[in-house]
Amino acid sequence: MELYLITGFLGAGKTTLLRNFIRLFSQKRVYLIINEFGKAGIDGTLLQELDAAMAEINNGSIFCSCRLDQFEAVLHQVTEASPDVVLVEASGLSDPTNIQKILANPDFSGISYRGSICLIDACRFCRVVETARMCRKQVAVSSLALVNKIDLASEEQREEVKNLLLEINPGITIQETSFGNFLPEWLELVQPQPQPQLDEALASQDITLQKACVLFSAETTLTQLKGFLTLVGEETYRMKGFVQTTEGLYLVDCVSSAIQLSPYEETVSEEEVGKLVLLAGKGMQLRKSIKQAKAWYGEVIKEVQYGS
Repeated sequence: MELYLITGFLGAGKTTLLRNFIRLFSQKRVYLIINEFGKAGIDGTLLQELDAAMAEINNGSIFCSCRLDQFEAVLHQVTEASPDVVLVEASGLSDPTNIQKILANPDFSGISYRGSICLIDACRFCRVVETARMCRKQVAVSSLALVNKIDLASEEQREEVKNLLLEINPGITIQETSFGNFLPEWLELVQPQPQPQLDEALASQDITLQKACVLFSAETTLTQLKGFLTLVGEETYRMKGFVQTTEGLYLVDCVSSAIQLSPYEETVSEEEVGKLVLLAGKGMQLRKSIKQAKAWYGEVIKEVQYGS
Protein backbone atom coordinates (compact mmCIF):
# COMPACT_ATOMS: atom_id res chain seq x y z
CA MET A 1 0.00 0.00 0.00
CA GLU A 2 1.28 3.44 -0.96
CA LEU A 3 0.29 6.46 1.15
CA TYR A 4 0.34 10.03 -0.15
CA LEU A 5 -0.26 13.05 2.10
CA ILE A 6 -1.91 16.24 0.81
CA THR A 7 -1.42 19.34 2.96
CA GLY A 8 -2.01 23.06 2.54
CA PHE A 9 -3.46 25.92 4.52
CA LEU A 10 -7.18 26.68 4.74
CA GLY A 11 -8.70 27.58 1.38
CA ALA A 12 -5.77 26.53 -0.79
CA GLY A 13 -8.02 24.15 -2.73
CA LYS A 14 -7.10 20.71 -1.33
CA THR A 15 -10.49 19.11 -2.01
CA THR A 16 -10.35 20.16 -5.67
CA LEU A 17 -6.77 18.90 -5.93
CA LEU A 18 -7.77 15.58 -4.37
CA ARG A 19 -10.55 15.14 -6.92
CA ASN A 20 -7.98 15.58 -9.71
CA PHE A 21 -5.19 13.63 -8.00
CA ILE A 22 -7.29 10.51 -7.42
CA ARG A 23 -7.81 10.14 -11.17
CA LEU A 24 -4.15 9.15 -11.46
CA PHE A 25 -5.09 5.91 -9.70
CA SER A 26 -8.22 5.03 -11.67
CA GLN A 27 -7.03 1.46 -12.16
CA LYS A 28 -6.25 0.93 -8.49
CA ARG A 29 -8.23 0.51 -5.27
CA VAL A 30 -8.06 3.77 -3.33
CA TYR A 31 -8.81 4.60 0.30
CA LEU A 32 -9.36 8.25 1.30
CA ILE A 33 -8.78 9.66 4.78
CA ILE A 34 -10.33 13.11 5.05
CA ASN A 35 -9.44 15.37 7.98
CA GLU A 36 -11.61 18.44 8.68
CA PHE A 37 -10.80 20.80 11.54
CA GLY A 38 -14.41 21.81 12.10
CA LYS A 39 -17.20 19.57 13.34
CA ALA A 40 -19.00 19.32 10.02
CA GLY A 41 -17.46 16.91 7.50
CA ILE A 42 -17.96 19.09 4.43
CA ASP A 43 -15.18 17.62 2.29
CA GLY A 44 -16.45 14.10 2.91
CA THR A 45 -19.81 15.01 1.40
CA LEU A 46 -18.15 16.63 -1.61
CA LEU A 47 -15.95 13.57 -2.22
CA GLN A 48 -18.66 10.92 -1.95
CA GLU A 49 -18.94 10.93 -5.75
CA LEU A 50 -15.52 9.30 -6.07
CA ASP A 51 -15.25 5.54 -6.32
CA ALA A 52 -13.13 4.96 -3.25
CA ALA A 53 -13.43 3.82 0.35
CA MET A 54 -13.39 6.78 2.70
CA ALA A 55 -13.06 7.67 6.37
CA GLU A 56 -13.49 11.11 7.97
CA ILE A 57 -11.84 12.48 11.11
CA ASN A 58 -13.36 15.81 12.14
CA ASN A 59 -12.93 18.51 14.78
CA GLY A 60 -9.14 18.47 15.08
CA SER A 61 -5.89 17.62 13.34
CA ILE A 62 -5.21 13.90 12.81
CA PHE A 63 -1.62 14.46 13.94
CA CYS A 64 -2.35 16.01 17.33
CA SER A 65 -2.82 13.97 20.49
CA CYS A 66 -6.56 14.75 20.61
CA ARG A 67 -7.19 12.88 17.34
CA LEU A 68 -4.16 10.62 16.98
CA ASP A 69 -6.04 7.62 18.36
CA GLN A 70 -8.71 8.07 15.70
CA PHE A 71 -6.10 8.36 12.96
CA GLU A 72 -4.39 5.18 14.11
CA ALA A 73 -7.76 3.39 14.30
CA VAL A 74 -8.46 4.38 10.69
CA LEU A 75 -4.99 3.21 9.66
CA HIS A 76 -5.81 -0.19 11.17
CA GLN A 77 -8.97 -0.24 9.05
CA VAL A 78 -6.87 0.63 6.02
CA THR A 79 -4.48 -2.23 6.74
CA GLU A 80 -7.38 -4.66 6.93
CA ALA A 81 -8.94 -3.32 3.71
CA SER A 82 -5.54 -3.55 1.96
CA PRO A 83 -6.11 -0.98 -0.83
CA ASP A 84 -3.45 -0.18 -3.41
CA VAL A 85 -3.27 3.53 -2.58
CA VAL A 86 -4.10 5.59 0.54
CA LEU A 87 -4.66 9.33 0.12
CA VAL A 88 -4.71 11.49 3.24
CA GLU A 89 -6.11 15.01 3.00
CA ALA A 90 -4.96 16.72 6.19
CA SER A 91 -6.66 19.67 7.82
CA GLY A 92 -5.31 23.03 6.77
CA LEU A 93 -4.29 23.61 10.39
CA SER A 94 -2.46 20.31 10.83
CA ASP A 95 1.19 19.83 11.76
CA PRO A 96 2.34 16.82 9.69
CA THR A 97 5.94 16.73 10.89
CA ASN A 98 5.42 13.43 12.75
CA ILE A 99 3.73 11.51 9.91
CA GLN A 100 6.69 9.19 9.37
CA LYS A 101 6.99 8.52 13.11
CA ILE A 102 3.33 7.45 13.20
CA LEU A 103 3.74 5.17 10.19
CA ALA A 104 6.88 3.61 11.74
CA ASN A 105 4.58 1.69 14.09
CA PRO A 106 5.05 -2.03 13.25
CA ASP A 107 1.27 -2.34 12.92
CA PHE A 108 1.52 -0.21 9.78
CA SER A 109 4.49 -1.94 8.19
CA GLY A 110 2.37 -2.72 5.14
CA ILE A 111 1.97 0.99 4.38
CA SER A 112 4.69 2.60 2.28
CA TYR A 113 4.86 6.37 2.77
CA ARG A 114 5.40 7.99 -0.65
CA GLY A 115 5.62 11.62 0.45
CA SER A 116 3.70 14.86 0.87
CA ILE A 117 2.32 17.43 -1.55
CA CYS A 118 1.85 20.93 -0.13
CA LEU A 119 -0.79 22.99 -1.93
CA ILE A 120 -0.13 26.73 -1.88
CA ASP A 121 -2.55 29.61 -2.46
CA ALA A 122 -0.59 31.92 -4.76
CA CYS A 123 -2.55 34.98 -3.63
CA ARG A 124 -2.60 34.47 0.15
CA PHE A 125 0.42 32.39 1.14
CA CYS A 126 2.82 35.25 1.84
CA ARG A 127 0.29 36.80 4.24
CA VAL A 128 -0.90 33.76 6.17
CA VAL A 129 2.55 32.20 6.55
CA GLU A 130 3.49 35.02 8.94
CA THR A 131 0.73 34.17 11.42
CA ALA A 132 0.13 30.47 10.75
CA ARG A 133 3.34 28.57 11.39
CA MET A 134 1.65 25.33 10.35
CA CYS A 135 2.17 26.61 6.80
CA ARG A 136 5.92 26.42 7.29
CA LYS A 137 5.74 22.95 8.80
CA GLN A 138 3.64 21.69 5.91
CA VAL A 139 6.18 23.06 3.43
CA ALA A 140 9.07 21.63 5.44
CA VAL A 141 7.86 18.01 5.18
CA SER A 142 6.94 18.18 1.47
CA SER A 143 9.01 17.42 -1.60
CA LEU A 144 6.53 19.11 -3.94
CA ALA A 145 4.93 22.52 -3.50
CA LEU A 146 2.03 22.99 -5.88
CA VAL A 147 1.34 26.71 -6.24
CA ASN A 148 -2.38 26.95 -7.02
CA LYS A 149 -4.60 29.79 -8.31
CA ILE A 150 -1.87 31.31 -10.47
CA ASP A 151 -4.61 32.61 -12.76
CA LEU A 152 -5.53 35.02 -9.96
CA ALA A 153 -1.98 36.04 -8.96
CA SER A 154 0.38 38.61 -10.45
CA GLU A 155 3.86 37.70 -11.65
CA GLU A 156 5.30 39.53 -8.63
CA GLN A 157 3.14 37.50 -6.23
CA ARG A 158 4.17 34.24 -7.86
CA GLU A 159 7.87 35.09 -7.63
CA GLU A 160 7.51 36.15 -3.99
CA VAL A 161 5.79 32.85 -3.17
CA LYS A 162 8.52 30.80 -4.90
CA ASN A 163 11.30 32.63 -3.08
CA LEU A 164 9.61 32.15 0.28
CA LEU A 165 9.02 28.44 -0.35
CA LEU A 166 12.70 27.92 -1.17
CA GLU A 167 13.67 29.89 1.93
CA ILE A 168 11.60 27.52 4.09
CA ASN A 169 12.62 24.33 2.25
CA PRO A 170 15.58 24.77 -0.13
CA GLY A 171 15.15 21.24 -1.50
CA ILE A 172 11.49 21.53 -2.45
CA THR A 173 10.35 21.28 -6.07
CA ILE A 174 7.85 23.93 -7.16
CA GLN A 175 5.17 23.56 -9.82
CA GLU A 176 2.41 26.01 -10.69
CA THR A 177 -1.20 25.25 -11.50
CA SER A 178 -4.80 26.49 -11.44
CA PHE A 179 -8.02 24.82 -10.31
CA GLY A 180 -6.03 22.11 -8.51
CA ASN A 181 -4.90 20.45 -11.74
CA PHE A 182 -2.18 17.84 -11.27
CA LEU A 183 -0.12 16.54 -14.21
CA PRO A 184 0.73 12.79 -14.15
CA GLU A 185 4.48 13.43 -14.52
CA TRP A 186 4.48 15.40 -11.25
CA LEU A 187 3.82 12.19 -9.32
CA GLU A 188 7.53 11.34 -9.66
CA LEU A 189 8.36 14.54 -7.76
CA VAL A 190 6.60 13.31 -4.62
CA GLN A 191 9.23 11.70 -2.39
CA PRO A 192 9.59 11.03 1.36
CA GLN A 193 11.57 13.78 3.07
CA PRO A 194 13.90 13.44 6.09
CA GLN A 195 12.35 14.47 9.40
CA PRO A 196 12.76 18.28 9.34
CA GLN A 197 14.94 19.93 11.95
CA LEU A 198 12.59 22.75 12.91
CA ASP A 199 14.12 25.89 14.36
CA GLU A 200 12.73 27.53 17.48
CA ALA A 201 10.43 29.84 15.52
CA LEU A 202 9.06 26.95 13.51
CA ALA A 203 8.56 24.71 16.52
CA SER A 204 6.81 27.30 18.68
CA GLN A 205 3.09 27.43 19.26
CA ASP A 206 0.98 28.15 16.20
CA ILE A 207 -1.91 30.58 15.81
CA THR A 208 -4.61 30.61 18.43
CA LEU A 209 -7.44 29.07 16.48
CA GLN A 210 -10.93 30.48 16.86
CA LYS A 211 -13.81 28.27 15.77
CA ALA A 212 -17.51 28.88 15.43
CA CYS A 213 -20.45 26.99 13.99
CA VAL A 214 -23.43 29.08 12.92
CA LEU A 215 -26.77 27.30 12.46
CA PHE A 216 -29.09 28.87 9.92
CA SER A 217 -32.86 28.53 9.54
CA ALA A 218 -34.24 27.08 6.30
CA GLU A 219 -36.08 30.41 5.97
CA THR A 220 -32.79 32.19 5.24
CA THR A 221 -32.86 34.07 1.95
CA LEU A 222 -29.86 34.11 -0.36
CA THR A 223 -29.57 37.85 0.18
CA GLN A 224 -29.43 37.38 3.97
CA LEU A 225 -26.79 34.66 3.63
CA LYS A 226 -24.63 36.84 1.37
CA GLY A 227 -25.03 39.73 3.81
CA PHE A 228 -23.91 37.61 6.76
CA LEU A 229 -20.86 36.31 4.86
CA THR A 230 -19.90 39.83 3.79
CA LEU A 231 -20.05 41.16 7.36
CA VAL A 232 -18.06 38.28 8.86
CA GLY A 233 -15.67 37.28 6.07
CA GLU A 234 -12.86 39.76 6.77
CA GLU A 235 -12.46 38.32 10.28
CA THR A 236 -12.09 34.69 9.15
CA TYR A 237 -9.64 32.45 7.37
CA ARG A 238 -12.37 30.10 6.14
CA MET A 239 -16.16 29.71 6.04
CA LYS A 240 -17.59 26.46 4.76
CA GLY A 241 -20.85 24.54 4.93
CA PHE A 242 -24.21 23.69 3.37
CA VAL A 243 -27.01 26.20 3.94
CA GLN A 244 -30.62 25.71 2.93
CA THR A 245 -32.09 28.98 1.66
CA THR A 246 -35.51 29.88 0.35
CA GLU A 247 -33.88 29.76 -3.11
CA GLY A 248 -32.45 26.27 -2.60
CA LEU A 249 -29.48 24.48 -1.03
CA TYR A 250 -26.12 26.23 -1.37
CA LEU A 251 -22.54 25.21 -0.74
CA VAL A 252 -20.72 28.03 1.06
CA ASP A 253 -16.98 27.92 0.37
CA CYS A 254 -15.32 31.20 1.34
CA VAL A 255 -11.67 32.11 1.80
CA SER A 256 -11.56 35.24 3.96
CA SER A 257 -13.70 37.89 2.22
CA ALA A 258 -13.75 36.04 -1.12
CA ILE A 259 -17.35 34.79 -1.06
CA GLN A 260 -18.27 31.74 -3.10
CA LEU A 261 -21.82 30.38 -3.12
CA SER A 262 -22.79 27.49 -5.39
CA PRO A 263 -26.20 25.82 -5.83
CA TYR A 264 -25.86 22.23 -4.61
CA GLU A 265 -28.13 19.50 -5.95
CA GLU A 266 -26.48 16.39 -4.50
CA THR A 267 -27.76 14.63 -1.38
CA VAL A 268 -26.55 16.07 1.93
CA SER A 269 -27.31 14.50 5.31
CA GLU A 270 -29.91 16.35 7.36
CA GLU A 271 -27.47 16.98 10.22
CA GLU A 272 -25.07 18.84 7.90
CA VAL A 273 -27.60 21.19 6.35
CA GLY A 274 -27.70 24.64 7.90
CA LYS A 275 -24.29 24.42 9.60
CA LEU A 276 -21.64 26.94 8.64
CA VAL A 277 -18.17 26.36 10.09
CA LEU A 278 -15.99 29.45 10.58
CA LEU A 279 -12.26 29.38 11.36
CA ALA A 280 -10.21 32.42 12.34
CA GLY A 281 -6.79 33.19 13.78
CA LYS A 282 -5.26 35.20 16.58
CA GLY A 283 -6.21 38.87 16.54
CA MET A 284 -9.24 38.37 14.32
CA GLN A 285 -12.49 39.79 15.71
CA LEU A 286 -14.56 36.68 15.00
CA ARG A 287 -17.00 36.93 17.90
CA LYS A 288 -17.49 40.67 17.47
CA SER A 289 -18.21 40.30 13.75
CA ILE A 290 -20.70 37.47 14.37
CA LYS A 291 -22.43 39.57 17.04
CA GLN A 292 -22.75 42.45 14.58
CA ALA A 293 -24.06 40.11 11.88
CA LYS A 294 -26.63 38.68 14.30
CA ALA A 295 -27.94 42.20 14.88
CA TRP A 296 -28.80 42.30 11.19
CA TYR A 297 -29.77 38.70 10.53
CA GLY A 298 -30.68 37.30 13.94
CA GLU A 299 -34.12 36.15 12.77
CA VAL A 300 -32.56 33.44 10.58
CA ILE A 301 -29.65 32.47 12.87
CA LYS A 302 -30.84 29.67 15.14
CA GLU A 303 -27.67 29.24 17.21
CA VAL A 304 -23.98 30.07 17.37
CA GLN A 305 -21.57 27.56 18.89
CA TYR A 306 -18.02 28.56 19.82
CA GLY A 307 -14.95 26.51 20.64
CA SER A 308 -14.16 22.88 19.83
